Amino acid sequence: MNVYFIGAGPGDPELITVKGQRLIRACPVILYAGSLVPAQVLNGHRASRVVNTAELDLDAIVALLADAHAKGEDVARVHSGDPSLYGAIGEQIRRLDALAIPYEIVPGVTAAAASAAALGRELTLPGISQTVILTRYATKTAMPEGEALADLARHRATLGIHLGVRHIERIVAELLPHYGADCSVAVVFRASWPDEERVTGTLADIAPKVRAAGLERTAMILVGRVLDAHSFADSTLYAKD
Repeated sequence: MNVYFIGAGPGDPELITVKGQRLIRACPVILYAGSLVPAQVLNGHRASRVVNTAELDLDAIVALLADAHAKGEDVARVHSGDPSLYGAIGEQIRRLDALAIPYEIVPGVTAAAASAAALGRELTLPGISQTVILTRYATKTAMPEGEALADLARHRATLGIHLGVRHIERIVAELLPHYGADCSVAVVFRASWPDEERVTGTLADIAPKVRAAGLERTAMILVGRVLDAHSFADSTLYAKD
């Protein structure tokens, strides 16, 4: 019996991996984060038990995993995006290790990747940025030393911020000294979902644009010169020499 932590991708049911889809359709037990994973991701399943874990705490979730293990049943534990990134699987894995329950992680498409695709942009351009920093805005959970937004902004790399759109004004204030008011910003709400929305601008005007659009959650913030760069060197990947 295995627990499969499956990344369902950012929202579009077709962005789940072939392996993830195969496991969802094969496992007799499915636990999925119903507040973030669209029900269509589960299409074609033949599971005898399907549980929406949106309202369950960690103890209740682990109890379901342990019960399936005792019955010899594989479990598809379905998370949004990629489960290794803000998926809260670390605490589940720690419990599974203590119970000697085997598991496997099946990666998924991230919100950052889906947002870049929606914008039609490459996040790493020669001479502009070769580094992408993915982070979150500190609210309930404090950031470790050295990972405050202002510390990361000093690199002036392409920046992807999760879980922060409600605090867009504070984010802008912390980024301005490092990126400059004319630096491009894009906020992508529910990337790849049918109701996806995109708000673009600069650090000078993105906050009022976001407020006007009414975006308060489930949005990715991308910051960096790559978003509006038109003058950059070709990569060496396809060079004739």
